[in-house]
Amino acid sequence: MESIITWIIVGGISGFLAERVIGGFHIGCIGTVIVGVIGAFIGGWLFNQLHITIGVTGLLNTIITSFVGAVVLLLGIRLLRGK
Repeated sequence: MESIITWIIVGGISGFLAERVIGGFHIGCIGTVIVGVIGAFIGGWLFNQLHITIGVTGLLNTIITSFVGAVVLLLGIRLLRGK
């Protein structure tokens, strides 16, 4: 149960930050969490493929990785939408 709550918190934080950085997205609270959670998968995969490691560990590492993935996700959505 704690891991689900952690996923929701991390997803919310990283999704919120990514929305602010990219701008133009107003997807609500649940959408923000979903973007953050999907971003965690994208960021983890991307960092693994590029052999990138972050100098921090724990929750901060997870938030940074999720944030980067969420930014990539929102940029991809923007590219597909043509805006």
